[in-house]
Amino acid sequence: MNDRPAPAPPPRLRRWFWAVLFVLAGVTLLFEVTELDLRLQDRFYDFGQRRWVIDAADPVGRALCYDGPKALVWVAGLTALALAAGPAAWRERWGLDRRGLWLAVLTIATVPALAGLGKKISNTFCPSEIRRYGGDVPYVKLFEAFPEDDRPARRGGGFPAGHASGGFALMGLAWVRAGRRWRTGLILAGLGLGWWMGGYQMLKGAHYLSHTVTTMLLAGMTILVWRKVLRV
Repeated sequence: MNDRPAPAPPPRLRRWFWAVLFVLAGVTLLFEVTELDLRLQDRFYDFGQRRWVIDAADPVGRALCYDGPKALVWVAGLTALALAAGPAAWRERWGLDRRGLWLAVLTIATVPALAGLGKKISNTFCPSEIRRYGGDVPYVKLFEAFPEDDRPARRGGGFPAGHASGGFALMGLAWVRAGRRWRTGLILAGLGLGWWMGGYQMLKGAHYLSHTVTTMLLAGMTILVWRKVLRV
């Protein structure tokens, strides 16, 4: 039952993909033509004390918002992999779908990988690295060039939000079993964890809002692609 042959992919997946891509393009344009990133980030930085709302060195905050969630993502991914590759009896016991489990595994693996690739090619710096917030490089937007006489000696690796990508990738768990309530709950849980992780990074100056929003939308597009490939 849970390892049934794959049906034809739902035709609405393509429409959803283009819809999310359109939203991503609109969001990118919004952040390029406005100062929304800086206006929001200013609220997280104390210019008098020259420090962020959250101290990156605080062990409690790091455990709750960085190391803990990252461990949860690893556990979820490895568990999904074991269930997908293991005997059918394991899946039947919990009413799990094998293709849905592979969807989760591939999403959890590829969303952070895509975020890491984006970091290597975007040459964008984190808020804490720009001069406005005590850093040493000028602020430029994603599609802006650095001034000819003020080019950083190193490349930036701030875009998109890598840490939050793991949380958003957990939305891929929504198809491991049937049921609208299950699906809705897991999607909301993935969104919640992604913003929990991404919000922490913003509050300590590691990312802008645009970085986290972009990562969320990329995660959604990745899920749609894998759903079409796996026919989930």
